[in-house]
Amino acid sequence: MTSNVGQSYPYTSETEPDRAARIGALVGEREGLSDTLTAETTPLDANDRWWVWKCPTPACPGLLHVAGYAIDKHALFVVCDGTCAKTFLR
Repeated sequence: MTSNVGQSYPYTSETEPDRAARIGALVGEREGLSDTLTAETTPLDANDRWWVWKCPTPACPGLLHVAGYAIDKHALFVVCDGTCAKTFLR
């Protein structure tokens, strides 16, 4: 499987409380992340579980957690909990 195809599939899933706690912790740890999420996302709807993906950044061991819906695009806005600390659209 090529890396592009492999990155399209979720790695695992997490419950809504786990997702919310992880995003809350990342917002508390990373300066400017709260402002980014406010400017670039809309709130999520009610779901019991959310997908989690492996970060595509080389050498980053992180996972991508859903933080909201992208404001201008039909996509999920995700945040890496790893060393790269990047955001992505999924």
